[in-house]
Amino acid sequence: MQPVLKSTKLANVCYDIRGPVMARAYQMEEEGHRIIKLNIGNPAVFGFEAPDEIVRDVIHNLPNAAGYIESKGLFAARKAIMHYTQEKQIPDVQVGDIYIGNGVSELIVMTMGALLDSDDEVLVPAPDYPLWTAAVSLAGGTPRHYICDEGAGWLPDLNDIRAKITSATRAIVVINPNNPTGALYPVELLRELVEIARTHQLIIYADEIYDKVLYDGAAHTSIASLAEDVLFLTFNGLSKNYRACGYRAGWVVVSGEKRHARDYIEGLDILASMRLCANVPAQYAIQTALGGYQSIDDLVAPSGRLCKQRDLAHDILTRSPV
Repeated sequence: MQPVLKSTKLANVCYDIRGPVMARAYQMEEEGHRIIKLNIGNPAVFGFEAPDEIVRDVIHNLPNAAGYIESKGLFAARKAIMHYTQEKQIPDVQVGDIYIGNGVSELIVMTMGALLDSDDEVLVPAPDYPLWTAAVSLAGGTPRHYICDEGAGWLPDLNDIRAKITSATRAIVVINPNNPTGALYPVELLRELVEIARTHQLIIYADEIYDKVLYDGAAHTSIASLAEDVLFLTFNGLSKNYRACGYRAGWVVVSGEKRHARDYIEGLDILASMRLCANVPAQYAIQTALGGYQSIDDLVAPSGRLCKQRDLAHDILTRSPV
């Protein structure tokens, strides 16, 4: 029989968070070893639980969650997200500009698939959350990695970004707060990135899933709040701020210069419709999460568990001779 081969579209797709290392970890677990998985950002296995009020709302609404809903998501959930964008000072976001997905991961793949043709290029930070590189490649594009300089606090190297822009460059990915480096970008740097996007007519894809995991009085600025003449797609969800990654509830907000992006937005609508809708039960958690008590603030406070663990990890790594 002829061998069944994977698609050539996967030739340059690599996602090591669940790649060979994870496979080896599962094998070692089957052999009786205890493996602590630090690579996947899964709060639940470390005892971080979703807030009770979120869990209760999902349970309460399960009888209403059996049917398909509008492809972009529940109106009440998208309205709550719209209000959150207003808190973040992102201008002119309407309910129709918001797409709810099965986690941010699905939406990253969807938004890249709606944009890229063969040989289109997307600027992606290095190091990056590897799904961005994989999604660009899967969509047929070419990821061009720009340097985030450890010697400069892991901030993006603006000159390196400028040097890597070509006539094929369509967009730039900005992960802020950054995963995996933890860097929080100052407003001045964000304004520089906006100016680069403006000059070269690039879309900015802003991954802000960690925007509430902040320490020592730091404040997060959404890059989409800084301009109205650049197209932004801003990603967020329940996975990190609300320790509900298994719920798979994420969203993307389209803002800024939307008039010249009508065809692209039509592409997003097509792909959102093709999956009918994102999972419905978890969408009932979104309004409660965004409008309720923000327990993440307790966790990142000096007396909170996340802050204490950060300080302990930093101390051990700093003292390590390796």
